[in-house]
Amino acid sequence: MSPGASRDRGVAVPPASRRVSPHVLREGMRVLWVAVKAEPRVFTLSVLASALYAAMTVATATVLGWATEEVVLPAFESGDTTAGSLAVAALLIVGVALLKAVGVAGRRFYAGLMQYRLQAEYRRAVTRQYLRLPLAWHHRHPTGQLLSNANADVEAVWAPIAPLPMAVGVVFMLLISAVSIMVTDLVVAGVGFLVFPAVALINVVYQRRLSPVATRAQQLRAEVSEVAHESFEGGLVVKTLGREESETERFTERAEALRDANVAVGRIRGLFDPVLEALPNLGVLAVLLIGSMRLESGAMSPGDLVNVAYLFTLLSWPIRALGWVLGEVPRSVVGWERVRGVLDARGSLPFGDGSLNGGGKATSLEVRDVRFAYESRADDDGAGRLVLHDVSFAATPGRTIAVVGPTGSGKSTLTSLLVRLVDPADGTVLLDGVDLRDVERGGVAETAALVPQQTFLFDDTVRGNVTLGLDVPDERVWEALRLAQAEGFVAALSGGLDTRVGERGATLSGGQRQRLALARALVRRPRLLVLDDATSSVDPQVEARILRSLREAQSAESGGATVVVVAYRKATIALADEVVYLEHGHVTARGTHADLLERSEGYRNLVTAYERAEAERAEAEQAAVEGGEEALA
Repeated sequence: MSPGASRDRGVAVPPASRRVSPHVLREGMRVLWVAVKAEPRVFTLSVLASALYAAMTVATATVLGWATEEVVLPAFESGDTTAGSLAVAALLIVGVALLKAVGVAGRRFYAGLMQYRLQAEYRRAVTRQYLRLPLAWHHRHPTGQLLSNANADVEAVWAPIAPLPMAVGVVFMLLISAVSIMVTDLVVAGVGFLVFPAVALINVVYQRRLSPVATRAQQLRAEVSEVAHESFEGGLVVKTLGREESETERFTERAEALRDANVAVGRIRGLFDPVLEALPNLGVLAVLLIGSMRLESGAMSPGDLVNVAYLFTLLSWPIRALGWVLGEVPRSVVGWERVRGVLDARGSLPFGDGSLNGGGKATSLEVRDVRFAYESRADDDGAGRLVLHDVSFAATPGRTIAVVGPTGSGKSTLTSLLVRLVDPADGTVLLDGVDLRDVERGGVAETAALVPQQTFLFDDTVRGNVTLGLDVPDERVWEALRLAQAEGFVAALSGGLDTRVGERGATLSGGQRQRLALARALVRRPRLLVLDDATSSVDPQVEARILRSLREAQSAESGGATVVVVAYRKATIALADEVVYLEHGHVTARGTHADLLERSEGYRNLVTAYERAEAERAEAEQAAVEGGEEALA
C-alpha cells in the first residue's frame, strides 16, 4: 500500500482555500434549521434556558449598580450600614446567581440532549441505509469512507448544535445590554460601542482563518483512524511479510500531518484569542475613563458607571458565542454533504410480496439467462466489468450442484446472485419457480444460506457465532455442529458452546473457523445451501464427511436442502449430482463429473491439473535418477 492510499480511498477533503462564504453560511443555516425542526421542543427549552442566563447576567449588572448606589456608597458616607440593607443586597446577588446557574445548567443539558439525539438518529439512519443499499453500491464505496460517513461526518454535522442555544440566547443578552447602556448614558455607550466593530472584524478574520484548518484536521483524524484500522485488520499480513516498517511509515505520515494541522489550529487560536480577549477589556477601560470624567461633572452616578462598566465586560461573549457557531459551520456543511450523499443514494433492492414457504422441503433452483457486470466506482472511468453472461442451469429439489471453473470465471458472483446479495442485469434467478425480485423482504434469507470464501467470526462464544441471535435450543446447535463436523473439537473446548473464540476466531484454526461458519448456516435449516469454496481449509477426509452428512440430511424425511457448492477438489466434485462448468463467465459444459472429463477439455485440464503436475514431477525425478545411474555406469 502506498502512503497516500488512504487519502485516495477516504472521503474527499475540502480545499484549504475554502472560507466562510455566504453560500456556506446559507447552507449551514439550512442544516441548523433541519436540527430545529427535528427537535423543536428540546431546542425551545435550551433557548429559554439560555435566555434566562442572558437576562440574569444583565440583571447582575443592575443589582451591582443598585447595591453600589444604595448600600456601598451610603455606608462609606455615613460610616455605618444596616443588616437589613446588606441582607437585601446579598439575597438579590445570590438569587440572580442561582437563576443564572439554572440557566447555564438548562442550556447545556438541553443543547447536549439535542446534539446527541441528532447524532444518534443520523447514525442509525446512515446504518439503515447501508443495510438497505445493495452490495453493488458497497462495491463502489471503500470501507473507510463508510465508517467516516457514519461516525466523523455525522459528528461534524451537528457540532454547531452545542453552542447554538447559547448564541441565540446571548443575542437576547446583547440587545438588553445595549438598550440598558444607551438608556443609562448615550455618551459612554457611543465610546464603548466603538470597540465592537473591531471585535466583529477580528472575529470574522479569525473564523475564516480557522475554519479550513480545523476542517483539514478533522479529515486527517479520519485518515489516521483508517490507516490504523487497516493495519490492525491486516496484522497477520503485516507481520508475515515483514511490512511493519512501511506500515509504521504510512501511519507516521498521517499522524504527523494531523499533528501539524492541530498545531496550525492551536497557532491561530493562540494568536487571535488574546486579541479577542483584550479588545473588550480596552473598551471597558475607555468606558471607565470617559465615565469617570462624566462622574466628576455630575452627568452620571457611581451606580450607573458600575452598571455600564459591568455590562461592557459581558458584551464580548455574545460575539464570541456567535463566532463559535460560525466556526463550526464549514465542517457542518461538509459533513452534511457527505451524509446526504449516503442518505440520498439510490439502488435499493426492490421487494415483492411473494412467498417461498415450501414446508421445509428442499427448494428447486433455476438460473435463466443471467447476465451481471460490476458497476464502476465513482472515481473510476469507463463501464463496469462484465462477469457473467447467458448463464443458465437448473437443479431439482435435494440435488447437489458443483460449480467449477478457473479463477475469475464468475463463480463467487454467481453465489451472490443465488442468495440475492445482488440482482442480475438481465435474466432471472428462481426458487420454487418464484423470481427472487418478487419475494417479500427477508424471504430469501429465510430460505437460502450462503457460506462465503472469507470466513468471519465475531469475538463471541461458539454458541453466539453459530446462532447470531437466533433463538434455538442447544440441541439444534449441536445438530448443526455435527453436520459441519465441528462437534468433536467444540466439545473438547474448555467451555464448550460458551467458549469465546477471540476476534475473528483467532483461537481457532482455519478449518475450525470454516466448520463453525458452515454450522451457522445449517442451524437455520435452509432449503438452499450455497457453499462458496467453504471447505477449502479442511482436509479432504473431513470435507468428505461433511458432504456425506449433508447428503444424509438431503435424503432424510425432514427434506434437507438443495446444495450448490463451488469446488476445486476432484473428490468433492465427484460427489455432486451434476457439475456446471464456468469459463469466462459463461456455462460451457454441464453434466456429471465423469461425463465432463470425457467431453470438456477445459474441465479435464482444470480438475486434473494437480494430478498431472504430480505425475510430471515424479517423471522428472525418475529421469534424474536414471540419468545419475547412467553417469555412474
